[in-house]
Amino acid sequence: MHHFRLASGDRKPLTILCVGAHSDDIEIGCGGTILQLSAKHRLDVQWIVFSANDARDREARRGARRFLRHARSAEVTVHRFQDGFLPSAVADVKPIFEQLKMRISPDIVFTHYREDRHQDHRVLSDLCWNTFRDHCVLEYEIPKYDGDLGRPNCFVPLSRSIARRKVRALQDVFGTQRGKHWFADETFFGLMRLRGMECRAPEAYAEAFYGRKIVLGT
Repeated sequence: MHHFRLASGDRKPLTILCVGAHSDDIEIGCGGTILQLSAKHRLDVQWIVFSANDARDREARRGARRFLRHARSAEVTVHRFQDGFLPSAVADVKPIFEQLKMRISPDIVFTHYREDRHQDHRVLSDLCWNTFRDHCVLEYEIPKYDGDLGRPNCFVPLSRSIARRKVRALQDVFGTQRGKHWFADETFFGLMRLRGMECRAPEAYAEAFYGRKIVLGT
Protein backbone atom coordinates (compact mmCIF):
# COMPACT_ATOMS: atom_id res chain seq x y z
CA MET A 1 0.00 0.00 0.00
CA HIS A 2 1.59 3.29 -1.13
CA HIS A 3 0.47 6.64 0.27
CA PHE A 4 0.44 9.86 -1.74
CA ARG A 5 -0.71 13.16 -0.30
CA LEU A 6 -2.12 16.30 -1.84
CA ALA A 7 0.01 19.18 -0.65
CA SER A 8 -1.93 21.61 1.51
CA GLY A 9 -1.08 25.15 2.43
CA ASP A 10 -0.53 28.19 0.25
CA ARG A 11 -1.04 26.85 -3.26
CA LYS A 12 -3.55 27.43 -6.00
CA PRO A 13 -7.09 26.20 -5.38
CA LEU A 14 -8.01 22.72 -6.52
CA THR A 15 -10.55 22.63 -9.33
CA ILE A 16 -12.92 19.72 -8.80
CA LEU A 17 -15.54 18.37 -11.20
CA CYS A 18 -18.25 16.17 -9.67
CA VAL A 19 -20.55 14.35 -12.10
CA GLY A 20 -23.60 12.38 -10.99
CA ALA A 21 -26.56 10.86 -12.77
CA HIS A 22 -29.04 11.30 -9.90
CA SER A 23 -29.50 13.70 -7.04
CA ASP A 24 -27.74 11.61 -4.36
CA ASP A 25 -25.00 9.92 -6.41
CA ILE A 26 -22.19 12.39 -5.81
CA GLU A 27 -22.93 12.62 -2.11
CA ILE A 28 -22.98 8.83 -1.69
CA GLY A 29 -19.97 8.21 -3.91
CA CYS A 30 -17.55 10.92 -2.85
CA GLY A 31 -19.32 13.12 -0.30
CA GLY A 32 -16.91 12.29 2.50
CA THR A 33 -13.92 13.01 0.28
CA ILE A 34 -15.35 16.38 -0.72
CA LEU A 35 -15.98 17.28 2.93
CA GLN A 36 -12.46 16.26 3.88
CA LEU A 37 -10.82 18.03 0.93
CA SER A 38 -12.71 21.25 1.63
CA ALA A 39 -11.47 21.21 5.22
CA LYS A 40 -7.84 21.25 4.07
CA HIS A 41 -7.80 22.86 0.63
CA ARG A 42 -9.35 25.75 -1.24
CA LEU A 43 -11.78 24.17 -3.68
CA ASP A 44 -13.44 25.51 -6.82
CA VAL A 45 -16.15 22.97 -7.58
CA GLN A 46 -18.33 22.24 -10.60
CA TRP A 47 -21.17 19.98 -9.41
CA ILE A 48 -23.41 18.54 -12.14
CA VAL A 49 -26.45 16.28 -11.76
CA PHE A 50 -28.04 15.04 -14.97
CA SER A 51 -31.39 13.51 -14.04
CA ALA A 52 -33.78 15.11 -11.54
CA ASN A 53 -37.49 15.84 -11.40
CA ASP A 54 -38.85 18.68 -9.26
CA ALA A 55 -38.45 16.99 -5.88
CA ARG A 56 -35.05 15.54 -6.68
CA ASP A 57 -33.91 18.84 -8.19
CA ARG A 58 -34.51 20.48 -4.81
CA GLU A 59 -32.69 17.66 -3.05
CA ALA A 60 -29.75 17.88 -5.44
CA ARG A 61 -29.31 21.57 -4.72
CA ARG A 62 -29.72 21.09 -0.97
CA GLY A 63 -27.18 18.26 -1.03
CA ALA A 64 -24.67 20.37 -2.94
CA ARG A 65 -25.08 23.24 -0.49
CA ARG A 66 -24.58 20.90 2.45
CA PHE A 67 -21.42 19.30 1.08
CA LEU A 68 -19.91 22.42 -0.51
CA ARG A 69 -20.47 24.75 2.42
CA HIS A 70 -16.73 25.34 2.87
CA ALA A 71 -15.68 25.35 -0.79
CA ARG A 72 -14.06 28.53 -2.06
CA SER A 73 -16.52 28.60 -4.96
CA ALA A 74 -19.18 26.25 -6.28
CA GLU A 75 -21.29 26.12 -9.43
CA VAL A 76 -24.19 23.67 -9.22
CA THR A 77 -26.05 22.56 -12.36
CA VAL A 78 -29.06 20.24 -12.38
CA HIS A 79 -30.37 18.88 -15.68
CA ARG A 80 -33.77 17.29 -16.34
CA PHE A 81 -32.91 14.25 -18.45
CA GLN A 82 -35.26 11.32 -17.84
CA ASP A 83 -34.07 8.87 -15.21
CA GLY A 84 -32.94 5.62 -16.81
CA PHE A 85 -32.81 6.96 -20.37
CA LEU A 86 -29.42 8.70 -20.58
CA PRO A 87 -28.08 6.15 -23.11
CA SER A 88 -30.75 7.30 -25.58
CA ALA A 89 -29.95 10.98 -24.85
CA VAL A 90 -26.19 10.88 -25.53
CA ALA A 91 -26.52 13.26 -28.49
CA ASP A 92 -27.88 15.89 -26.08
CA VAL A 93 -25.61 15.05 -23.15
CA LYS A 94 -22.31 15.02 -25.07
CA PRO A 95 -22.41 18.75 -25.96
CA ILE A 96 -22.70 19.57 -22.24
CA PHE A 97 -19.37 17.88 -21.66
CA GLU A 98 -17.80 19.58 -24.67
CA GLN A 99 -18.89 22.99 -23.39
CA LEU A 100 -17.58 22.14 -19.95
CA LYS A 101 -14.20 21.20 -21.39
CA MET A 102 -13.90 24.66 -22.91
CA ARG A 103 -14.47 26.32 -19.51
CA ILE A 104 -12.52 24.29 -16.97
CA SER A 105 -9.52 22.01 -16.62
CA PRO A 106 -10.21 20.12 -13.40
CA ASP A 107 -7.47 18.78 -11.15
CA ILE A 108 -9.77 15.89 -10.20
CA VAL A 109 -12.87 14.52 -11.92
CA PHE A 110 -15.21 12.44 -9.74
CA THR A 111 -17.60 10.30 -11.75
CA HIS A 112 -19.34 6.93 -11.73
CA TYR A 113 -17.56 3.58 -11.83
CA ARG A 114 -17.38 2.46 -15.45
CA GLU A 115 -18.48 -1.09 -14.59
CA ASP A 116 -21.56 0.11 -12.68
CA ARG A 117 -24.62 -1.81 -13.88
CA HIS A 118 -26.90 1.24 -13.96
CA GLN A 119 -27.06 2.42 -17.56
CA ASP A 120 -27.11 6.14 -16.68
CA HIS A 121 -24.01 5.74 -14.54
CA ARG A 122 -22.03 4.00 -17.28
CA VAL A 123 -22.87 6.64 -19.88
CA LEU A 124 -21.62 9.48 -17.72
CA SER A 125 -18.45 7.62 -16.80
CA ASP A 126 -17.67 7.03 -20.48
CA LEU A 127 -18.34 10.66 -21.37
CA CYS A 128 -16.05 11.86 -18.59
CA TRP A 129 -13.26 9.69 -19.96
CA ASN A 130 -13.97 10.77 -23.55
CA THR A 131 -13.88 14.43 -22.59
CA PHE A 132 -11.20 14.71 -19.90
CA ARG A 133 -8.48 12.55 -21.39
CA ASP A 134 -5.51 14.20 -19.68
CA HIS A 135 -6.99 14.61 -16.22
CA CYS A 136 -7.12 12.66 -12.99
CA VAL A 137 -10.42 10.76 -13.13
CA LEU A 138 -11.56 8.92 -10.00
CA GLU A 139 -14.61 6.69 -10.34
CA TYR A 140 -16.76 6.38 -7.23
CA GLU A 141 -19.01 3.49 -6.21
CA ILE A 142 -22.72 3.33 -5.43
CA PRO A 143 -23.98 0.36 -3.35
CA LYS A 144 -27.22 -1.10 -4.69
CA TYR A 145 -29.23 -4.21 -5.52
CA ASP A 146 -27.17 -5.08 -8.63
CA GLY A 147 -24.22 -6.27 -6.53
CA ASP A 148 -21.71 -4.57 -8.83
CA LEU A 149 -19.13 -3.38 -6.32
CA GLY A 150 -15.62 -4.09 -7.58
CA ARG A 151 -12.04 -3.92 -6.33
CA PRO A 152 -11.11 -0.24 -6.07
CA ASN A 153 -7.47 0.79 -6.04
CA CYS A 154 -7.61 4.33 -4.63
CA PHE A 155 -8.64 5.06 -1.05
CA VAL A 156 -9.32 8.24 0.88
CA PRO A 157 -9.26 7.65 4.66
CA LEU A 158 -11.96 9.64 6.44
CA SER A 159 -12.15 10.85 10.00
CA ARG A 160 -15.02 9.47 12.08
CA SER A 161 -16.56 12.93 12.26
CA ILE A 162 -16.53 13.28 8.47
CA ALA A 163 -18.11 9.83 8.06
CA ARG A 164 -20.86 10.78 10.50
CA ARG A 165 -21.43 14.14 8.78
CA LYS A 166 -21.80 12.39 5.44
CA VAL A 167 -24.39 9.89 6.65
CA ARG A 168 -26.34 12.50 8.61
CA ALA A 169 -26.48 14.75 5.56
CA LEU A 170 -27.69 11.90 3.33
CA GLN A 171 -30.57 11.19 5.69
CA ASP A 172 -31.40 14.86 6.23
CA VAL A 173 -31.44 15.82 2.55
CA PHE A 174 -32.74 12.88 0.53
CA GLY A 175 -36.24 12.31 1.86
CA THR A 176 -37.43 10.79 -1.42
CA GLN A 177 -34.99 7.91 -0.94
CA ARG A 178 -35.55 7.03 2.72
CA GLY A 179 -38.18 4.40 1.92
CA LYS A 180 -35.78 2.35 -0.21
CA HIS A 181 -34.45 -0.73 1.56
CA TRP A 182 -30.81 0.04 0.75
CA PHE A 183 -30.88 3.71 1.79
CA ALA A 184 -29.84 3.13 5.39
CA ASP A 185 -27.15 4.30 7.77
CA GLU A 186 -25.84 0.74 8.02
CA THR A 187 -25.28 0.60 4.26
CA PHE A 188 -23.25 3.80 4.13
CA PHE A 189 -21.26 3.20 7.31
CA GLY A 190 -20.73 -0.44 6.35
CA LEU A 191 -19.18 0.35 2.98
CA MET A 192 -16.97 3.10 4.44
CA ARG A 193 -15.90 0.72 7.22
CA LEU A 194 -15.06 -2.03 4.74
CA ARG A 195 -12.98 0.32 2.59
CA GLY A 196 -11.37 1.72 5.74
CA MET A 197 -10.33 -1.79 6.73
CA GLU A 198 -8.86 -2.43 3.27
CA CYS A 199 -6.60 0.63 3.46
CA ARG A 200 -5.92 0.54 7.22
CA ALA A 201 -7.51 3.94 7.68
CA PRO A 202 -6.43 5.44 11.02
CA GLU A 203 -10.02 6.18 12.07
CA ALA A 204 -11.56 3.08 10.45
CA TYR A 205 -13.49 4.75 7.59
CA ALA A 206 -12.66 5.48 3.95
CA GLU A 207 -14.17 6.08 0.53
CA ALA A 208 -12.75 4.12 -2.38
CA PHE A 209 -12.30 4.90 -6.06
CA TYR A 210 -11.18 3.33 -9.29
CA GLY A 211 -8.18 5.17 -10.70
CA ARG A 212 -7.67 3.60 -14.10
CA LYS A 213 -4.91 5.94 -15.24
CA ILE A 214 -2.87 8.03 -12.81
CA VAL A 215 0.13 10.12 -13.91
CA LEU A 216 2.45 11.17 -11.09
CA GLY A 217 4.38 14.41 -11.56
CA THR A 218 7.76 14.22 -9.83
